[in-house]
Amino acid sequence: MSHTVDIPQELKDSIRKFRFARHKGNAALVVKINKQKLIMEEVETFNNITLEELADELPEASPRYVVLSYNLEHKDGRTSSPLVIINWAPSCETSLLTLHASAFLDFQSTVDVGKCLEVRDGAEGLTKDILDAKLLS
Repeated sequence: MSHTVDIPQELKDSIRKFRFARHKGNAALVVKINKQKLIMEEVETFNNITLEELADELPEASPRYVVLSYNLEHKDGRTSSPLVIINWAPSCETSLLTLHASAFLDFQSTVDVGKCLEVRDGAEGLTKDILDAKLLS
């Protein structure tokens, strides 16, 4: 199978470690595509971060993939911590968005997470209300 962008083993190991870690509060693993090398790279990991803080940390003009461990409160009072992929794709250079879109399915398959939230309108698209609605539907 041909891949547009490679996912190095180091990143796969980081994703695996993130998936099975116990997080207090929301936690996020941010990944970008290195356009020159055509590989995915880990940018940063955040622990105990709010969605607003995460949106502030993400660039306004560059796409990112975010693996988010999210503290979800259900209507019956239970809490869970589902993993969600956030496809952060703000307006930017068309070639970078195309590269980002073409590599998304490989990334989603590697992370092995079914829930995905696409955010194209910056911080306004990454709120507790929007994420709760997506996960509780």
